[in-house]
Amino acid sequence: MKLISWNVNGIRAVAKKGLDQIIHELDADIICFQETKATVEQVKETLAFASKYEVYANEAERKGYSGTAVMSRVPVISVSYDMGIEEHDQEGRVICVELEKCFVVTVYTPNSGSELARLDYRSQWDKDFAQYIKKLKAKKPVLACGDFNVAHRDIDLARPKPNYNKSAGYTQTEIDGLDGILAVDMIDSFRSLHPEKVKYSWWSYRAGARGKNIGWRIDYWLVDQALKDAIAHSDILNEVMGSDHCPVEVQMSF
Repeated sequence: MKLISWNVNGIRAVAKKGLDQIIHELDADIICFQETKATVEQVKETLAFASKYEVYANEAERKGYSGTAVMSRVPVISVSYDMGIEEHDQEGRVICVELEKCFVVTVYTPNSGSELARLDYRSQWDKDFAQYIKKLKAKKPVLACGDFNVAHRDIDLARPKPNYNKSAGYTQTEIDGLDGILAVDMIDSFRSLHPEKVKYSWWSYRAGARGKNIGWRIDYWLVDQALKDAIAHSDILNEVMGSDHCPVEVQMSF
């Protein structure tokens, strides 16, 4: 089973940049999107060309902000939206689809913001998301993907020292938050298979960062420890354009 996660930074915008051809070429069983910036109906309308897929979407109360979606061409048993915590459930950041052998969760983790104004909220989000995953795992194994808005280690961003504890996405608080999610027996699939590989999934639009590969790895497929032996492949598809993020992939042998 091939699964893709991609922060598209506006699904209607990326649709104008060849999304239909990209989806055709990716040929994935499940594609998860973050930052769709669209209503549920707008997402479904935008993806209507992909007739082999069922589309599920979640939207923020604030128009044109946040939002997630899942496309699946494999049978889905059930779908749920958000974490069931009112404080967190206003921005359409979580979708969970239940498959025969696992849950697949897509998440668009809140950014701590300029001057780290939202860092305390983000810290609570990470704790609550870890517990959300833990509850799902009590029922069946979990694959969790998305833009987690944190580079986990020095190897995961081009300029760690000047950003550490100064920039959103590389504070100790955020690193600890991802550690807490991994601590519920989840594995960073890419780093598990590629311990020393330097590859990024997001680049600032400023100063030609992508061309210079001055990037961050902040998009992940986290795999349940129970499914570790089923991880066949994990990669970052940085040749795919259309967003300031690129897709990340995991292939599971089931």
